[in-house]
Amino acid sequence: MALLTKKDVSLISDPLADNNPITIQVLGICSALAITAELKASVVMAIAGLFVMGLGNVVISVMRDIIPSKIRIIVQLIVVATLVIVVDQVLKAFAYELSKTLSVFVGLIITNCIIMGRFEAFALANGPWRSFLDGIGNALGYAVILVMVGFVRELLGSGTLFGYAVLGDPIAKTGLYATGYENNGFMIIPPAALIVVGIIIWVQRSRNPALVEDN
Repeated sequence: MALLTKKDVSLISDPLADNNPITIQVLGICSALAITAELKASVVMAIAGLFVMGLGNVVISVMRDIIPSKIRIIVQLIVVATLVIVVDQVLKAFAYELSKTLSVFVGLIITNCIIMGRFEAFALANGPWRSFLDGIGNALGYAVILVMVGFVRELLGSGTLFGYAVLGDPIAKTGLYATGYENNGFMIIPPAALIVVGIIIWVQRSRNPALVEDN
């Protein structure tokens, strides 16, 4: 028996493209705008999302038969808050400077619409294995957009990737800067992220007309 059925595979693959939580469902936009000025921060937030969403979905799925309906949202918040605290403490222990950069945005994972949405729409109605796959799939879809936006913004805004100069030295005018190129300061402020996400949405829909909503 195959470990992953076709439906299981779709739980991972669909959020990467045709059902992406950011570009199709328009969820989790705040973090995509706020922390993607640097690729490193984008990658760390993506990893945090993988941990919280994957494990959180499993926990909610395991507990789904004993969670009273009237307090299910409170229970979900407690689960995700506990996982976020773990992420925050690990960051402070092993990447303190980065934890200060992300600061409040790590805590805001608690109210990320994608996570709470998957708890409600999937984990409460499915077993732990499929819930885990659903969590990982949606977290990967979220991560792909964060990394893409972070890559473009840091490269064009600062001329670096992961903090390393890749276009040359803007002060000494080496590399691409020797040709007169200048960093685009607009790319490191939040509105630029909205523009990059908008371009990704436009490209995605132009490649797949079925994603275009009817007016």
